[in-house]
Amino acid sequence: MVANDSKADALLMTARLSFLVTLAAVVLAGCASAAPPIAAPHMTTAPAAPVRPAAASPVTQAPPPAPPPVVVPPEPQLTPAQVQAEADKLRAELAAEVKGSNESIPHEPDWIGLAKAALAASEQPPIDRPQIIVVVDRSATVQAMRLVLARPGDGAWEVLGGTHVSTGQTGRFDHYVTPAGVFPHTDAILDWRAEGTFNENHIRGLGLKGMRVWDFGWQTATKGWLDNQSGPMRLLMHATDPANLEHRIGRRASSGCVRIPATMNLFLDRHGVLDYEYERAARDDIRYRALLRADRTPTPLAGTLLIVVDSSASTTTATR
Repeated sequence: MVANDSKADALLMTARLSFLVTLAAVVLAGCASAAPPIAAPHMTTAPAAPVRPAAASPVTQAPPPAPPPVVVPPEPQLTPAQVQAEADKLRAELAAEVKGSNESIPHEPDWIGLAKAALAASEQPPIDRPQIIVVVDRSATVQAMRLVLARPGDGAWEVLGGTHVSTGQTGRFDHYVTPAGVFPHTDAILDWRAEGTFNENHIRGLGLKGMRVWDFGWQTATKGWLDNQSGPMRLLMHATDPANLEHRIGRRASSGCVRIPATMNLFLDRHGVLDYEYERAARDDIRYRALLRADRTPTPLAGTLLIVVDSSASTTTATR
């Protein structure tokens, strides 16, 4: 019995040792697979660079297509009957809005003949559509303006009416003789409006706040205070101080610009008489939309030309 017990104990011990050896092998194998490789002492191994995601290749986008050019639709072609109806309408509204617009003056010039002569002597192209022209006579004995309907070709021109003006006086420093010629009012120059503020002489030189100022650019004019000398001046057409200066309209009194009564200023502004190009520019340019009146009723006979003539001179010289 003792021998058999010893033999059984030996077998049990052998089984236990075999189990321990197998367990140790499993543990060591797991550690070996989880641990990083160990470099030999004599080797220098640089740390592995971090793995970065591949950079996305830049997406090449086609440039946006260029905006199509602005196409301004052609102006409606008025029939002769429509032209005459609009002219009659403007004549009636002018008589209602501008006092004395249909009254004649003592030295009534040949408005149409003088305007045609000035236009022919200028570099302006011939009239190509029915339109209103503003004609100013700077003669000391006239000092007036007329709205003239100009028709192309052999079409008859007609005077719709007008008012008194004041042009440049002589004999006073920094006052120019208003230049004679044909002066286009184009969208190359942006007009402005009077601020209605007083100058050092308590004069509102451009009239009440909001009055339109038409800008015809720099022109060469005779200096009214010097003999046979000329220089640049800015040619404007505008209203003037209603309390102190408007009663003087009808004689030479300005520094070279064309002064007009407030009522004529409003008429030209509301009906867009010289705003042919401005109306087209306002379709795409906020500056011109901001300048033009919100309550305007532009005439289809709008034009661009201011013509200054001198009926006291033998000829009318056009500056442009």
